[in-house]
Amino acid sequence: MIPLCIPEVRSNEWKYIKECLDTNWVSSVGSYVNKFEEDFAKYVDARTAVVTMNGTAALELALRTLGVGEGDEVIVSSMTFISPVNTIKYVGAEPIFVDVCNDTWVMDADKIEELITPKTKAILPVHIYGHPADMDKIMKIAKKYNLYVIEDSTESLGSLYNGKATGTIGHIGCYSFNGNKLITTGAGGMLVTNDEKLGKKAKYLSTQTKTVLENGAFYHEQIGYNFRMPNIVAAMGCAQLENIDEYIEAKRNHFALYNSLLKDVKGITLPVEREGIKNVNWLYSIVVEEDYYLTRDELIAKLKKNGIESRPFFMAVHKMPPYVKCKHGTMDITEELENRGINLPSSVGLTKDDIKKICEIIKQEE
Repeated sequence: MIPLCIPEVRSNEWKYIKECLDTNWVSSVGSYVNKFEEDFAKYVDARTAVVTMNGTAALELALRTLGVGEGDEVIVSSMTFISPVNTIKYVGAEPIFVDVCNDTWVMDADKIEELITPKTKAILPVHIYGHPADMDKIMKIAKKYNLYVIEDSTESLGSLYNGKATGTIGHIGCYSFNGNKLITTGAGGMLVTNDEKLGKKAKYLSTQTKTVLENGAFYHEQIGYNFRMPNIVAAMGCAQLENIDEYIEAKRNHFALYNSLLKDVKGITLPVEREGIKNVNWLYSIVVEEDYYLTRDELIAKLKKNGIESRPFFMAVHKMPPYVKCKHGTMDITEELENRGINLPSSVGLTKDDIKKICEIIKQEE
């Protein structure tokens, strides 16, 4: 089986984790926690980074740090993994769904303003499958209406928007280190910001708002959250980060080879990279059009029969039971893509032969 996307472990992971075990520094206090935050902030060029237990925790922490809560509305894509939408509900706010672009599959910035109301508090663009949303337009709208912007960069670590790392353009950016992400800690996440005040608040909230008094007692001025990443997990993150540039290069090479082999296949629409964008292509994805000889699900079945794992695009969240009553604009493109989009194998360790095999099967008409 050629898997969809599996971790790449090739460096100091064993060494750093063993050091945690040998020294008993395995919990949320330890040198690797601070090092991972500092190294990550430096890599993406952010002022502050705060580690979390997972990407979902980072998103919830971002919302709470910005004071998003009961009675507020947050504009978000429906074409996304459900995590960012759930976190909006966690804090008591309401998701308002916006359609996506038909070429990049990310939030359509031109459709945001029509959804803004006096209750709108934030915009939450999701850089789906690695391609950044139109952050210039989104930030301009946010400034016009005095809104916060939280970038869900859980799938776009390594992508650049006009030379800036995704996650560093809005007020807060969030990342995931789940097992299938560009770099992994098994589970884990990161919040970044260039606002020093927000960074301090996020760290304060993520560590149970703990203040240590002179005598060593813990004092808590307000409700906090246990979102902190353990040292043993951060150790793996430090090791993974050492190889991130190689991983990005591998993903970009996969993208180029897939495109070259599939460019002339009738009925297959390839992913794009807009001007000013460097797309890490977390998952290489295509759209199966009506003039392809199979339906999307038939292609998934054919690939599986030949030992190749693939996955449909995320299902539209606004059609799922918890969110069917939420407000949204026209969702034509989202609803079309959920039936036609497919993710192909995208592991860092994918070989040229693997990609050639996958493309040959897509090309073969039976």
